Amino acid sequence: MGEAIGQVLPMAVGVAISPLPIIAVILMLVTGRARVNGPAFVVGWLIGLGIIGILVIGFAGGAAATSSGKPATWVVLLELVLGSLLLLVAMRQFRSRPHDGVEAPMPTWMGAIDTFTPRKALGAGVLLSALNPKNLLLAVGAAATIAQTGIATSQQALAYLVFAIIATIGVATPVVMFFALGDKAPPLLDRMKGWMGQNNAVIMAILCLVIGVKLIGQALGGLTA
Repeated sequence: MGEAIGQVLPMAVGVAISPLPIIAVILMLVTGRARVNGPAFVVGWLIGLGIIGILVIGFAGGAAATSSGKPATWVVLLELVLGSLLLLVAMRQFRSRPHDGVEAPMPTWMGAIDTFTPRKALGAGVLLSALNPKNLLLAVGAAATIAQTGIATSQQALAYLVFAIIATIGVATPVVMFFALGDKAPPLLDRMKGWMGQNNAVIMAILCLVIGVKLIGQALGGLTA
């Protein structure tokens, strides 16, 4: 199980460093429902990642993710496809980066965050963790990587739980700061929001590039094993 966790740690960090979801939860923390919406978003984030893990690990269990002690061909090909898609996302993000002196635009839906109910905050967490292209690719890649190790299903579930917890640190950090620092939190969170918003595209490009190359290298290693 330790090997499985070690292999997915970079992908967990890649999901954790998600600028737009972190900005979203920070915006929730300056509304009147901050004490409820912030934690609800984090719970939704975990649920979204959990759904992906259940689906992929469940499918892999029935489709034999390992063969003769080696990753099955379909797992290797999946990693190759996921790695290639991450490289495409990296290129797209890098091209969309704002030029010097130009403020990065925020998605229009963020303007409605101050009207979110706890249910909407929970749903936003699910959607941003499970349907965000970068997070979806990384979570599927992590679940497939865990499945190909051939460890028991219970150990796969535990390894994926570790992945999901680490992947949640990014969106959970502002919530912890909000409750732990009190009045000192807003200026710190505002600076975090500004920096991440301006550098979102570059951060995403670097993360997708590094992890995409890792998945492709892992797949090529499996093909030649």
